[in-house]
Amino acid sequence: MNSRIDEQDLALLHALQIAPRASWAEAARVLGTTATTLATRWERLRSGGLAWVTAHPGRQLHSVTVAFVDVDVVPAEREAVIGWLVRDPRAVTVEEVASGRDLTVTAMVAGHDELSRFVLDDLPAVPGVQRVRMRVATGIHFEASRWRLDAIDREQQAALPAPRAGATAAPLPAAYWPLAEALAYDGRRSAAVLARITGRKPATVRRQVARLLASDLLSFRCEIAQVRSRWPLACAWFGRVPPQEADRTVRSLTTLPELRLCASLAGDTNFMFVVWAHSTTDMVRLERLLADKLPWLTLTESMIMLRTRKRMGWLLGEDGRATGEVVVPSPALSLRGD
Repeated sequence: MNSRIDEQDLALLHALQIAPRASWAEAARVLGTTATTLATRWERLRSGGLAWVTAHPGRQLHSVTVAFVDVDVVPAEREAVIGWLVRDPRAVTVEEVASGRDLTVTAMVAGHDELSRFVLDDLPAVPGVQRVRMRVATGIHFEASRWRLDAIDREQQAALPAPRAGATAAPLPAAYWPLAEALAYDGRRSAAVLARITGRKPATVRRQVARLLASDLLSFRCEIAQVRSRWPLACAWFGRVPPQEADRTVRSLTTLPELRLCASLAGDTNFMFVVWAHSTTDMVRLERLLADKLPWLTLTESMIMLRTRKRMGWLLGEDGRATGEVVVPSPALSLRGD
């Protein structure tokens, strides 16, 4: 199977980052090709685990609690612990890292009670877990659905279907959960396919998906196998920012094309951000750039991610490709209602 991602692939993926549910005809007009060519290209990328479109809890789910959990493990039990974590819907992202801890986990749960059960009760009881530490996010300022490949020009970007402006989220009926789950497995599923999966009429599905999109309860993202991209290295930095400089720090960091995540944290170390970089030299360049641009930001720690085993619910192989197995993040259960 062809594991290479070429320039035309990158252009398609950039277009899908902007408009994940655009029709092939819409994307073809922008990219100067045919719908059939794009559909064939996408199927090669998706079936090879090189790229995928998913949906996950969006920015309007204010009850969602996010925490970054460091886990130390007995070396001989490492794979067993990872196996437990990747199948737990509360652990949406699981990564093996180079120093300071063995694993780092992004936990996303419906509230602080569930976070306490995960961090204090369930995770420490897993055989092989030696130590658990946690940082709770107080705000997510930027996340990976907004990261872009920079493979198409501004005119092409502007020509793609603009995402709907998110309205204030209102409680949705429990009937919407099957749609959210189906879209987590494949964010490009058509109304006809979703109707077949959920046993509903296509017209009903189209109306309900439109409501989900307008509510901003779901975020759609087009992902790429990182090791096959131009940014094969991931690094996270932790630091301290004076409260009066927080907004300016966020505005500056979000101009970085390498940025994948930016969050405020509870505690003395009150800020973190994650970038994808071309090389270790590139990471040094970024650190120097930040020192010049943000002199008030005190970086206290950095960590390089060696291998991502799960990313926003999707299980990945050792080569970073999607395996096709998805564990839907637990906060999506919030869509069920009471």
